[in-house]
Amino acid sequence: MNRPVSVGIVGGGMAGLTCAVQLAQRGIASTIFDKGRGPGGRMATRRIAAGNREISFDHGAQYFTARDPAFIAVCRTWQAEGVIAPWPAAGSEAWIGVPGMNAPLRHMAGGLDVRWGTRADSVSREGALWQVRTGDTAHYFDRLVAAVPAEQAAVLLADAAPEIARRAAAVRSDPCWAVMALFDQPIDIAADVVRDDGAPIPWAARNGAKPGREGAESWVIQGSPKYSSEVLERTPRDICPMMLAQLFDQVGVAPVEPVHCAAHRWRYARVPAVAEPETGQDLGDIAIWNGEIALGAAGDWLAGPRVESAFLSGRALAELIAQDVSSRFMEPQE
Repeated sequence: MNRPVSVGIVGGGMAGLTCAVQLAQRGIASTIFDKGRGPGGRMATRRIAAGNREISFDHGAQYFTARDPAFIAVCRTWQAEGVIAPWPAAGSEAWIGVPGMNAPLRHMAGGLDVRWGTRADSVSREGALWQVRTGDTAHYFDRLVAAVPAEQAAVLLADAAPEIARRAAAVRSDPCWAVMALFDQPIDIAADVVRDDGAPIPWAARNGAKPGREGAESWVIQGSPKYSSEVLERTPRDICPMMLAQLFDQVGVAPVEPVHCAAHRWRYARVPAVAEPETGQDLGDIAIWNGEIALGAAGDWLAGPRVESAFLSGRALAELIAQDVSSRFMEPQE
């Protein structure tokens, strides 16, 4: 009797969790390792205690859209389950997680074996198996998936899969500084979303006004790739007053001192644009699978700079793995 196939997945973001969910639907179990303390990645939500309530900030992806039929179907299910909601202030097609942007990821992770707070220090081929080392512990799998940003995949796979590592190393993601500011009274900005393409601060949003939030005067302010690159190595203590001053200057209102302010540096915030995935597109165009060494890669760096792209990449890789597993079980046994 053949034993169950085991799959190790490094990365618990949209691509990794989607791959795991799709594999589970095909009867293939996986174990996911993620260095983060919980679901999020670039769809992260940070929470702080403010007085007698908790305030959240979606300091990564601000919203997502759905165009592919498969992702549209998933979004409809998430909406029915109360995991996401439309956000008209950001556009007619904008969706957000409820009560935080990481809600869809938390929902997907609920039925999976995810090891949060566990960094994959190295991966290596040990005979017919893949070894994933986390600290002093070694984990073994029949097949391995790297579902991390390109820059991290390049390092992780440098020795184990140099061709894939070189492809990942060629990707250069834009950075982004994000500021999370809480005010004790409404500031003089009427709109809940401020867009100013080409400016140092191209995006700012009243986070507390999003559906399912607490209604606080909380703002997320994001710097442009150019601006963020210029101040990339500054400290969060420096960034907070700089970006707040820049925002107030851009919108033409008097500066207001926040009661709380924090900054987060996303070194790999947004991957370069690639051709939009099309329905019926070859799976290998948006995911990587090497059946000879039983290793694959998925992520937005292969499919485009959108949450949906990461979903489609993870879904494609799961299908490629399932095809590989099926073909090997169908091979004649000696």
